[in-house]
Amino acid sequence: MLLALLSVNAAGQIDKRDVRRGNRDYKKENYKDAEIEYRKAIVKDSLSVAANYNLATDLYRQNNSQEAQKVLDRIKEVAPASENASDYYYNLGDIAIANQDWQTAVTAFEESLLRNPADLDAKENYIYAKKKLQQQQQQQNQQNNQNQNNQDNQNDQNQDQNQQNNDQNQDDKKDQDQQNDQNQNNDQNDQDQQQGQQPKITPQAAQQMLQAIQAKEKETQEKVKKEKAKALQSRQKDRNW
Repeated sequence: MLLALLSVNAAGQIDKRDVRRGNRDYKKENYKDAEIEYRKAIVKDSLSVAANYNLATDLYRQNNSQEAQKVLDRIKEVAPASENASDYYYNLGDIAIANQDWQTAVTAFEESLLRNPADLDAKENYIYAKKKLQQQQQQQNQQNNQNQNNQDNQNDQNQDQNQQNNDQNQDDKKDQDQQNDQNQNNDQNDQDQQQGQQPKITPQAAQQMLQAIQAKEKETQEKVKKEKAKALQSRQKDRNW
């Protein structure tokens, strides 16, 4: 819960009137009109603690906590030295809670309690923000561990897959080499068989071949005898003449 607006006593002389008008509109819940007046004051004095502080409070009421935190950040150098430093840090912490910026909230409430240790609301908000920050850190650590485990598992899977691929390639190469050797052996065996094969002759064919050779020899012998007889007859005729 945000603290009340800073009074015009915290404003400079230049922006006091605009801040006062903004405060009146804010109390009437005319938050948009109040925003306009606070911004007028900031135009005149950009580091006005009252104008920036009240504008941040007004923006928070308009559910614009992101912009409210940016406004308070503009006076982070001057607000801690002001008499309203405890209130500044309290509202900064409250707005940081709305933005779930737990680290900023914890730091802001620590600063507020350093300046006003008796503020029970600041203590309560500090404990709440601290618990949320621890939960966030635990969740982040768990997520980081999970991401690391997932990455390790992915790396292991990739290594296993690469090893399987390498093994498969080696097996394929081995199979191919064996197939090549087998083909080469088959070709050699075929060649040896072709060279070593002799035509086989059946006994009947062998007998026929033998008879043919003998008939040929007999025919040759008969022819030679006839030639000799013819020659003998020719010589006998020559003698009679």
